[in-house]
Amino acid sequence: MATYDPLRDLERFATTFLDAGRRGPRQMPMDLYRTGDHYVLTADLPGIDPGSVDVDVDGQLLTIRAERTLPTDDQAQWITRERTGGSFLRQLSLGQGLDTERISASYSNGVLSVTIPVSEKAKPRRIEVRTEDAAQQIDATQQAGSGQQVESASA
Repeated sequence: MATYDPLRDLERFATTFLDAGRRGPRQMPMDLYRTGDHYVLTADLPGIDPGSVDVDVDGQLLTIRAERTLPTDDQAQWITRERTGGSFLRQLSLGQGLDTERISASYSNGVLSVTIPVSEKAKPRRIEVRTEDAAQQIDATQQAGSGQQVESASA
């Protein structure tokens, strides 16, 4: 027995008529995560010609653009047409500490992957803590190495 869901019909109506007239670029679903010393952004772009995908960085702004062109057939009588064509756009503001010179991207099976490395300056590092004893020991070693005579007291 089929049940009537008025919200589903309203959603279908809104998608069909309100979104169909949309002329601006659409957003693409994406995931962003960090693994090791780089970030990985994956964006779903099914049905996109890889030649239309454009990834660029301007300062700290990463921009992804793509275009989906749907086939047109003047003889076709569409029963349903849910796939949308048009341009897709996503922009991300990159924070400090990322190596924008080494960003790379690949496109496979309808998924765009962008790898954003963390810069060497931003990577965690260990800082040696010196003590006064170590500083005195270094001074004594430097004096001995500079040609100065260091006398040792022997009993």
